[in-house]
Amino acid sequence: MEYKDYYDILGVKRNADEKEIKKAYRKLARQCHPDVNPGDKAAEERFKDINEAHEVLSDPEKRGKYDQLGTSWQQWQRMGRDARGFDWSQWFSRERPGGGRVRVEYGDLSDLKDLFGGGGFSDFFQAVFGGMGAPRTGWKGARQARPRRGQDYTQAVEITLEEAFRGTTRMIQKDGRRLEIKIPPGARTRSKVRVAGEGGPGIAGGTSGDLYLEVKVLPHSIFERQGDDLHCEVPVNVYTAVLGGEVKVPTLSGDVMLKIPPETQGGRTFRLQGKGMPNLRNPQKRGDLYARLRVQVPQKLSQREKELFRELASLRQDKQERR
Repeated sequence: MEYKDYYDILGVKRNADEKEIKKAYRKLARQCHPDVNPGDKAAEERFKDINEAHEVLSDPEKRGKYDQLGTSWQQWQRMGRDARGFDWSQWFSRERPGGGRVRVEYGDLSDLKDLFGGGGFSDFFQAVFGGMGAPRTGWKGARQARPRRGQDYTQAVEITLEEAFRGTTRMIQKDGRRLEIKIPPGARTRSKVRVAGEGGPGIAGGTSGDLYLEVKVLPHSIFERQGDDLHCEVPVNVYTAVLGGEVKVPTLSGDVMLKIPPETQGGRTFRLQGKGMPNLRNPQKRGDLYARLRVQVPQKLSQREKELFRELASLRQDKQERR
């Protein structure tokens, strides 16, 4: 007979408390449930192991006996003995009336035999725990399905920064229906839009789960987003930077003109209040736009232009020498 490591099956430590065991069981049961993996025999077997491990580790009496067996089994292995020589008979329990069937705690709440066409718990469980009384789940030979909420579904969706700025919609196909889902202004990457009742169906009269659209905002060629603020780089010619003037700044709601004071240094950042992204919770509130100037040096100068720049350089040098 093969020893089953129930702690390893649930992925918990041997000192895990009841809360940790229950949490691990629920997570794994959802992943491996036959309704989620139709036709997957490996998932069915995994689901049976998970249910069996939970049945033992969530029952103090069964867990106590299992831990004693585990200690003895580990000692036998550490001594380097052949596993086939281990004396299982001292751990065998009397067969429990009713064949050892139990109903599962997740899914359609039918018993394991109905779910998988026979088999119930493993030979290991039947031999060790078969005479320890009915499971705490209270199976009495009839289905006692309790209403359970359906599974939540998550669908990833990509939107542009412009769509995040104005808000947008996405069409989702579900059960032959087309759902038009609104994504509000100000949505960010990892924002989730909830559509109530469009997830998995409820079990035994339970409510349906929800559908979530998980948003990813695509990178933009001009703007970098930081929270509700936007940052961009604005080119300005050297003449405007020196003499002052205006420069066109792009925003998601249209270009605006920014006044540049004389003798503005390259790299200076200007704050345009309220020209950033709308706040997700309060779309009337806007972040700011930060425009960083990048001074452009003129290229392909004519001979006359070069002479003027040399004259300007000479004037600046004379001025510095007189100081």
